[in-house]
Amino acid sequence: MINVTRSFLPPREEYEKYLDQIWESHWLTNNGPLVKELEAKLKEYLGVQYLQLTSNGTIAIQIALKAMGIKGKVITTPFSYVATTSTILWEGCEPIFVDIDPETLCIDPDLVEAAIDEDTTAVLATHVFGLPCDVERLEEIGKKYGIKIIYDAAHAFVCRYKSRSLLDYGDAATCSFHATKLFHTVEGGCVITHDPALDREVSLKKSFGHIGDEHFTLGINGKNSEFHAAMGLAILPYMQQNIAERKMLSETYDEALKGLPITRPKLPEGLEYNYAYYPVLFENEETLLKVVENLKKNDIVPRRYFWPSLDKLSYNKPKSRCSISNDISSRILCLPFFNGISEGDQKKIVDIIISSTRK
Repeated sequence: MINVTRSFLPPREEYEKYLDQIWESHWLTNNGPLVKELEAKLKEYLGVQYLQLTSNGTIAIQIALKAMGIKGKVITTPFSYVATTSTILWEGCEPIFVDIDPETLCIDPDLVEAAIDEDTTAVLATHVFGLPCDVERLEEIGKKYGIKIIYDAAHAFVCRYKSRSLLDYGDAATCSFHATKLFHTVEGGCVITHDPALDREVSLKKSFGHIGDEHFTLGINGKNSEFHAAMGLAILPYMQQNIAERKMLSETYDEALKGLPITRPKLPEGLEYNYAYYPVLFENEETLLKVVENLKKNDIVPRRYFWPSLDKLSYNKPKSRCSISNDISSRILCLPFFNGISEGDQKKIVDIIISSTRK
């Protein structure tokens, strides 16, 4: 079976070196030395000032919202993974959906500004597939109206935009280090900020709100373990070679899919990309469903990422529908794409797409 992704694993002996340290120290969790080492290395590698490792990417968003005191309405994108919306609801806020830009697939800043009212406290935007939101325009909007700009940067690990880490934009950014991600700690995530006071608040929030016996604030358990940090430390040295390989794999798909009735999101000028995903857009949903059916018949599992558009969630009742997001989500498909996928498997996938789209 060929799945849409496959987790990268480092050489076993390199992971086991870190396990030996854990066995020696008997320090398994609660911000141990490997967690601290990974945080320090990630700050240096990503070019960010403050970073707190968390137990997953979803709780990273929840903690960021809580630490920044976000209440009321949060303007957000309907074209993202469900966690982006569910964290807003979980924190007792109201998600206000505005539509996306059909070229970037990210939230439309003009619609963001039009949706702001007296109850708006934040914008939670997603760098979709590692493509940057209009960060300059959103920063202007945040300053103009005194609202926080938070980025769900789960797809944007190591992406740089205009010579600056994409994770360094906004008042805060969050990442997911889930096993399916380009960089992972099996389960994990992080919150990135620019202010020492906010960094301390995030650190407290993820650790039950106390240090030792001294309690400072309401908190939750958002910590990660030494075992998870060990995986991250073992994987981090392979990032550049993995990205280089993925770039070549992406170019292989690009060449093979030329001339087909398929479009791809365009990489903007100034973006140093991570090649985390390979999304394609078909002409209509009917074609997409035919492709998916024929791939699955051959034990190939792509993913409709993202589908459905989040303004359609049954447990949330948005005030308006987002037509562009609904259209894009009905036609977009992520093809199997991971380090180690063979040229033969890529050819098999492309051949099925060609036969499925032939008129």
